[in-house]
Amino acid sequence: MANILREGDLELLSGKVAVVGYGSQGHAHALNLHDSGVTVQVGLREGSQSRQAAEEAGLSVGTVAEAVRGAQLVAILLPDQVQPRVYAEEIAPSLEPGAALLFAHGFNVLYGRIEAPAGHDVIMVAPKGPGHIVRRLYTQGLGTPALIAVAQDASGRARDLALAYGVAIGAGRAGMLETTFQEETETDLFGEQAVLCGGVSELIKAGFDTLVDAGYQPEIAYYEVLHELKLIVDLIWEGGLSYMRYSISDTAEYGDYMRGPVVIDKHVRESMKKVLANIQNGQFAKEWIAEMDEGEANLKRVRAEERAGRIERVGEELRALMAKPEAHGER
Repeated sequence: MANILREGDLELLSGKVAVVGYGSQGHAHALNLHDSGVTVQVGLREGSQSRQAAEEAGLSVGTVAEAVRGAQLVAILLPDQVQPRVYAEEIAPSLEPGAALLFAHGFNVLYGRIEAPAGHDVIMVAPKGPGHIVRRLYTQGLGTPALIAVAQDASGRARDLALAYGVAIGAGRAGMLETTFQEETETDLFGEQAVLCGGVSELIKAGFDTLVDAGYQPEIAYYEVLHELKLIVDLIWEGGLSYMRYSISDTAEYGDYMRGPVVIDKHVRESMKKVLANIQNGQFAKEWIAEMDEGEANLKRVRAEERAGRIERVGEELRALMAKPEAHGER
């Protein structure tokens, strides 16, 4: 079993840490670092709408170049598609000698879209959860597990620096696992595509369409295959599959064992292997990089189509009702 790491020397973060970006991960990292006693400056583009929120949270804010200047560590927490340009135009020219570069995902380093010069540590601390969870758990005295990795160890203490950063954002409270940029990137992409996002989304839509096309009410279908999913996932998160199965009815448990493999059959498993192979051989990265370079037209088209789907329309109506008790005649 992998070694679960919990400790790190915060003294290694005695200088300024620049957090570039104030989105999902950026705001959580910056605030957690700040609350752990680390000197933080957030780097944002001119005119960023996030500037006011960061300043109101008590953080120092500057341009990207201003934040990077004088920083001993630069955390690049921007979306994958904009990282290479911002690195080349705003980070690299202001990077201090020996300053470390930190990422929360290995995509751009693994596929050579960002190449740090010799003399700089390149590390990763990747929380296994969205930013608002990373922040919320930290404020509750808890933490989000994280993966740490070293791509370039110029100082001889890159691993220790990653551990210190992980502790400062609260990951040490939950545990950190060592990995590589390649393993983190490939498993993360596979998880998103085959299970967490792509797999779950398609399973939900397929279940919804199957019920509605068979003549059942769309509202009933929505509750059955989407709304209740959170309750099941919460049980799985809390205690694994066994705890979820312990918590549901015997009828549901029997159906789980006997019909789950009918849906997720050999064909689906073979498809998952193809998805993984597509990631491992670099084909997905090539496809996504080309999409980013061409303005993401396909992504925008499919995004609009999905948002217009009937499950989204039904869900919007039901969520509005659930959010307004008066709609049910309650006072």
